[in-house]
Amino acid sequence: MIDRYTRPALGKIWTEENKYRCWLQVESAASAVLAEDGVIPAAAADAIATKSSFSVERIQAIEAEVRHDVIAFTTAVSESLKEQGFDAESRWLHYGLTSNDVVDTAQALQVKEASAILRKGIEALLTVLKRRAVEFQHTPTIGRTHGIHAEPTTFGLKFLNWYAETERNLIRFDAAAEDMRVGKLSGAVGTFGHLKPAHEERICARLGLKPAPVATQVIQRDRHAAYISTLALIGSTLDKIAVEIRHLQRTEVREAQEYFSEKQKGSSAMPHKKNPITSEQISGLARVLRGNAQAAFENVPLWHERDISHSSVERVIFPDSTILVDYLLAKTTDLLDRLLVYPERMKKNLESTGGLIFSGQLLLDLAEAGMLREDAYRLVQGHAMRAWKEDLVFRDEVAHDPKITALLSPEKLEKTFDYMRQLGNVDAIFKRVLGE
Repeated sequence: MIDRYTRPALGKIWTEENKYRCWLQVESAASAVLAEDGVIPAAAADAIATKSSFSVERIQAIEAEVRHDVIAFTTAVSESLKEQGFDAESRWLHYGLTSNDVVDTAQALQVKEASAILRKGIEALLTVLKRRAVEFQHTPTIGRTHGIHAEPTTFGLKFLNWYAETERNLIRFDAAAEDMRVGKLSGAVGTFGHLKPAHEERICARLGLKPAPVATQVIQRDRHAAYISTLALIGSTLDKIAVEIRHLQRTEVREAQEYFSEKQKGSSAMPHKKNPITSEQISGLARVLRGNAQAAFENVPLWHERDISHSSVERVIFPDSTILVDYLLAKTTDLLDRLLVYPERMKKNLESTGGLIFSGQLLLDLAEAGMLREDAYRLVQGHAMRAWKEDLVFRDEVAHDPKITALLSPEKLEKTFDYMRQLGNVDAIFKRVLGE
């Protein structure tokens, strides 16, 4: 991922330096377990653990010749041991392993590191969503369906919806991250031709991983597809939030707005502009995550016990997806934390249709008062359509209709057009989501 969208802690996980460090960690753990069982000399395991090193530049130079990254890595590490006089010990490096025993297991370590950072990002977002949901719990605003004014809601309920969805994303993420916390050291076709299942279990335990119950030469990629698609789903939630903010910031709406600093400029041509650039960036980058999810699905079917068609893809989608979700979580959290909210504008918009948004309540009140529902619907819709067409005040029109006033007194009509009546269960909804 380009530097523009890379935060340092997450970016560091996917550097070549850290990748090879994880490879060496796997090699060291394997050597230690094999030494405990007397398969290789204890001195060899100790040398691999304490004396071996590598240079990224040297690995790359070797790979340019041999065209195999793991061989280049093991050659460079063996060289480092020989340079210190551990020639005999170096021959036990990578003993009984195949390339993907190291690569897949080490990738699990990188994903584990990345997941810990991403989880903190999700938790930070939840904190802000909860705080702002409670802040605007009773702030009335218009609810919109199909982009059209529907019935009253509260601005806090928007945040509460996002909070609940993010909670579900956290549950999904934890499950996907746990599913990725597996290693495999079962050999070239997964049969433990050179090591034993017990060795794999102990090696993985040393690394904080679980052994894959069954594998071919590689860990099966359904796990990886589930993880990347979960990241894409998180991105889609952030996109959903961003799209709503973009709508709320439109000139005709102006109910909320991204923070705009004093020195910030919105347009090279129009000095008045305040554009929702952060929200638009979130929406754009979420598309990359969804594209990566498709690539992850394509990685699931491999030829026989393994091919390498997935490998090149994962060199892109794992760093890029985790880095982007880390970036987008931070961006969205800051966006919502500093979001400018305009309750007075919400009230103005809420009342802008002259009471049309209470047509449903009027329909129910007339039916309750004795009018047939079909007749009530036809009557209310007639007034509503006329108010739309002629730009009339719906509330005033129905208040002068004798068919309506014969059933509903002025006091009852006033109650019909009281938006707080429809918001009486907001606290119950908050209690459902947040508890007591």
